[in-house]
Amino acid sequence: MKLSARNQFPGKVETILEGAVNTIVTLKTDVGNISATISVAAVKELGLAVGKDATAIIKATEVLIGTGDFKLSARNQISGEITAVQEGAVNAIVTLKAAGGSLITSTISLAAVKELGLAPGVKAVAIVKATSVIIAA
Repeated sequence: MKLSARNQFPGKVETILEGAVNTIVTLKTDVGNISATISVAAVKELGLAVGKDATAIIKATEVLIGTGDFKLSARNQISGEITAVQEGAVNAIVTLKAAGGSLITSTISLAAVKELGLAPGVKAVAIVKATSVIIAA
């Protein structure tokens, strides 16, 4: 299957924490653990189980970029270094290289790029809420 989502991280299911309606599924990937909040029904339909191969999929528009020290409730915080900033008229595509070498792409406003001083070599964090992660199996 081909997808337009730029961020696709294959991994293995590390944990499954089932609730009444939703489940938090955590995959161990080369960018670190990525958690997704998906329905109990989706876990069953995908046949997810600890140790099973799966892929975390994240649209670039769902990836926030931050710099400095901060505390957030977002489960997915991936540290790395900015490798590229492609500026458009209103938005920019920012690429962050995670410690493991994988690239994470974010589409953010040009104003945010300027305010944060994002440029190649700047240390930053890619932030994704678990509800923005899609799991494929």
